[in-house]
Amino acid sequence: MGFADQRFTVNLSILFTELPLLERPAAAAAAGFTAVELWWPWPDSPTPGRSELDALRKAVQDAGVRLTGLNFYAGRLPGPDRGALSMPGEESERFRANVDVAADFAGSLGCKALNALYGNRVDGVDPAEQDALALENLVLAARAADRIGAVLLIEALNAPESPLYPLVSAPAAVGVVDKVDAATGLGNARFLMDLYHLAMNGEDLPAVIDRFAGKTGHVQIADSPGRGAPGTGSLPLEDLLDRLRKAGYDGLIGLEYKPGDRTGAAVFDWLPRAAR
Repeated sequence: MGFADQRFTVNLSILFTELPLLERPAAAAAAGFTAVELWWPWPDSPTPGRSELDALRKAVQDAGVRLTGLNFYAGRLPGPDRGALSMPGEESERFRANVDVAADFAGSLGCKALNALYGNRVDGVDPAEQDALALENLVLAARAADRIGAVLLIEALNAPESPLYPLVSAPAAVGVVDKVDAATGLGNARFLMDLYHLAMNGEDLPAVIDRFAGKTGHVQIADSPGRGAPGTGSLPLEDLLDRLRKAGYDGLIGLEYKPGDRTGAAVFDWLPRAAR
């Protein structure tokens, strides 16, 4: 087995960024991919105008690719923010305003996975208060995802790059997954297993795979250190993805890595075109 036995989706918020957003789906198709995913494309607007939504929808449809994953509004990405749903006040309100907008947009393209980034800790606010707010908002998000037949993804980030983010281990993120499922009874909350973030946290990746593959709704990769393409760091990504398949994960692998000094299709030289 190996990369040739996997199925990939390209994150257009970190790759092909030398192009305007509306040109990236076609660029992914030209590079041989049939599936793409996105962070929330309007970091300053949880509720963009219909014309902006329609234009992106048309770009995806015209390119002939599938949208397989979409973030809910999460603030400025890339940038200082790590989500909005646990942030008291305006940011939480912006998240709530976005929930149905994001779900409706995803549903219009047949997208079956919505990612909800938890949000940073806030100075002077009781973490328990933030966690209660987070659960309330994640329940809303899970119900919106269920309405379109999608899963709600909850992700662990890494502590060195996101020191204020509370979910910096696989068990922490899966613990939230379990709380959301218990609160909704829907069973559609799932773990987003990002092997780069988990590696940066120093986790035992084979053990994480063996323990949590059954709760995993999506997987993303980048090499570590550096968050570059596979082969630029030291992670045995082919072996890890093989282990995931053997553990029962049969979903897509999201390519969420920094392109370095390469652009266009050259960013994917590590992956034979026939495997895309």
